[in-house]
Amino acid sequence: MSVSDKGALRVVRAGPLALLVDDGRFGVRHLGVTQGGAADWFSFRWANWLLGNALDAAALEIVIGGGLELEAEADSTLALMGADLDARLDERPLAPGVSFTIRAGQRLVFRQPRNGLRAYLAVPGGLEAPQVLGSRSATPREQLGGLHGDGRTLQVDDKLAWNGRAVTGRRLPFDPAINMALSGNWLALVPGAQIGHFSGASLSRAFNLPWRVDDRADRMGVRLVGPKLHCRLGSMISEGIPLGAVQVPPDGQPIVLLNDRQTIGGYPRLGALTPLAAARLAQCLPGQEVRLVATAREHALRTHRRCLAAFR
Repeated sequence: MSVSDKGALRVVRAGPLALLVDDGRFGVRHLGVTQGGAADWFSFRWANWLLGNALDAAALEIVIGGGLELEAEADSTLALMGADLDARLDERPLAPGVSFTIRAGQRLVFRQPRNGLRAYLAVPGGLEAPQVLGSRSATPREQLGGLHGDGRTLQVDDKLAWNGRAVTGRRLPFDPAINMALSGNWLALVPGAQIGHFSGASLSRAFNLPWRVDDRADRMGVRLVGPKLHCRLGSMISEGIPLGAVQVPPDGQPIVLLNDRQTIGGYPRLGALTPLAAARLAQCLPGQEVRLVATAREHALRTHRRCLAAFR
């Protein structure tokens, strides 16, 4: 059932980091412009699916929560997916993985992480915002996209508006408590061109010992702390950096590059995380333990295709 839905949310309190995101900005890396987009693409797309939106419709990415408070200016149907940030609708607990009705005057508050780091709030038809270089995604470092086109995070009194049609009654084809982007700490990695330049001992440590997510983590990249890795390769010519690339700088501690990464880099790489593993890492809190698992490219492709097929 489709329901006509025109509405808006007013930002009462902004919280530490809430961004307007879509699938990201593509075809512009030759200009030095990063990809951006939803860090946990899996949860972002399912949030849109719950409302019958286009899977890349603009939504809100809420990091940590931190007291973000939104007030509805009209009755509407919204969807929440991803991390459990202790969301409350007028003090009523709201679990991720469902669509829900919000009435004019009601307030939606996100408090602190219970499970995961990033939640996604979808609205009927997607949030209204100007397209900049083919995307509405905010990238604060480059001052592009977002609600006002300048990359800013949400500010007090900002208005999030939409005008779409919500499909009501949809339920996820899996248990929301078993969201694949939030389940487990194993990160699949496809080995890259420079992996043969790492010592055998380093590779053994990389794939058999745990890593800890450092507090030096953001949408650009996540540093992993653990055993020191050694690469015999000297200087490199800078090359393009894909999503999930695992660079190893001279200190031997890997850095996994995410959506707001630089477009080129010159450190040797173990390889790159699969798209689902990159989404999973984007949900990891500082201090969380993860493990790297080498996987063949063909297996990674099959897994990714199964993820995409599930939306159909």
